[in-house]
Amino acid sequence: MELLNFSLHATRLFLDAGAGTDAAAGGGMAGIGVTVGYFAIVILAFYFIAIRPQRKQEKNHAAMLTTVAAGDSVLTVSGFYGVIIDVMDDVVIVEFGNNKNCRIPMKKDSIVEVEKVDGSSSIEVNEKKGKKEKEKEK
Repeated sequence: MELLNFSLHATRLFLDAGAGTDAAAGGGMAGIGVTVGYFAIVILAFYFIAIRPQRKQEKNHAAMLTTVAAGDSVLTVSGFYGVIIDVMDDVVIVEFGNNKNCRIPMKKDSIVEVEKVDGSSSIEVNEKKGKKEKEKEK
């Protein structure tokens, strides 16, 4: 709601600045400055609201996929739980259910969540990696 109020207020200022200035007195440049400033604010807000969090999520997902190993329990995009039997470059073979005949090769990108054999989830593993990297930087 606050963002909407800010947007309406900024639009009102933009319209007032463009309509109330005299071009002969040099006021036309002020209207352009307000317009450029308004667009810069919108672009920055869009970056911090949409693009930056998405990149962070993609980075965490890629880190999770590098830790995948045989024997890990996984949750797929389609909502199926399974156990990884074999890991290749971009493909994993996942066994679903207790039936040993239900082994399906699938892309690594279709894995949403990983639970390690030792019981730790992929989120805990990523947090431990982050702490270790921070300690190395110090």
